[in-house]
Amino acid sequence: MKTRGFFGKIATVAATCAAGALALSGCAGGGAGGATGSDSGAASNGGTVKVGVAMPTQTSERWIADGNAVKSGLEAAGYEVDLQFANDDIPTQTQQIDQMITNGATMLVIAAIDGTALSSQLDTAGAKNIPVIAYDRLIRDNENVDFYVSFDNFKVGVAQGNALLYGLGLTDKDGKKLDSAPKGPLNIELFAGSPDDNNAKFFFDGAMSVLRPFLDDGTLVVKSGQTSFDQVAILRWQQEVAQKRMEDLLTSTYGGGSEPLAGVLSPFDGISRGIITALQGAGYGPTIKDGLPAVTGQDAEIASAKMINDGIQQSTIFKDTRTLAAQSVTVIKAMAEGSEPEANDTTTYNNGVKVVPSYLLEVETIYTDNLKEKLIDSGYYTQADVDAGVVKK
Repeated sequence: MKTRGFFGKIATVAATCAAGALALSGCAGGGAGGATGSDSGAASNGGTVKVGVAMPTQTSERWIADGNAVKSGLEAAGYEVDLQFANDDIPTQTQQIDQMITNGATMLVIAAIDGTALSSQLDTAGAKNIPVIAYDRLIRDNENVDFYVSFDNFKVGVAQGNALLYGLGLTDKDGKKLDSAPKGPLNIELFAGSPDDNNAKFFFDGAMSVLRPFLDDGTLVVKSGQTSFDQVAILRWQQEVAQKRMEDLLTSTYGGGSEPLAGVLSPFDGISRGIITALQGAGYGPTIKDGLPAVTGQDAEIASAKMINDGIQQSTIFKDTRTLAAQSVTVIKAMAEGSEPEANDTTTYNNGVKVVPSYLLEVETIYTDNLKEKLIDSGYYTQADVDAGVVKK
């Protein structure tokens, strides 16, 4: 009889690991062991723990880094890995996950394009006792999501909001209001991420939690009047869509660039670069010192790291993919050994069906004055990478 539920799933994976150990004197060794057949995905792989890793796209360097870091970490631990990128196409990702299950994946790590579009695949995984780890993006509306590994997404938004306030001279880096702060009103505009990404609303809500008091007292004004998530969201986080929206706002609300605009809340570096292109095209800048509005960001992409270093983009949120990948490997190891993975949040992330146990990592805000310490001295980039705006091979 097939064992159901989370503990049944990790027991199945652990049994697979044990079968491999009998044949190879070690868990997760690179070859088939002597396990007998079963209707579970784990046992069907004959003692090898095979992890399917589904990433959303290769159009963002962040996801390439994530995928490669997870793959290398799992392979170093002795697991077999099937890494696939879906190029922001939902049917492609669903097909890739279906194929991973067909090919004998014993665990799945999924960074979903659309967190609501994988029910069929998750149902199949649940029926085969295959544990599913949601990677950085929560998968919604299905009981077969066993664990979530991410950064604290509300705090990411708080950090973005605080970075914008600091860039406007209203607070210090810790969010403390300055006595010397300008009285305002200061014009700002708001952008949010993709509405089909569960994280996007957390980012926006976190940022608005610190911006709202300044909006309520009139220090900050969203001159366009576009303040709701639905009004400011950018589908698929597309740079070109963000640039067009910013251009439209400048034309409709800021006299094509003749009216003052102090800052723009941006949730992602690609969106930030689109915004900055529109701003510079309208005559703002070209740098912050020359009057370019303060623009926030996220992911510390190399092109934006260069722009921060050059005084063009005001800030970005650094989510170290090395730590996220390492934590994912830790979760998978625990499951393979039949243990419950450590969670540091068991209340926040309700996917519409269940609260998914989560491990949340901390983030750092990058400005010009700490970029070298956080991104270069840590080995994430080299100085040559940042100077060129591309990662040197």
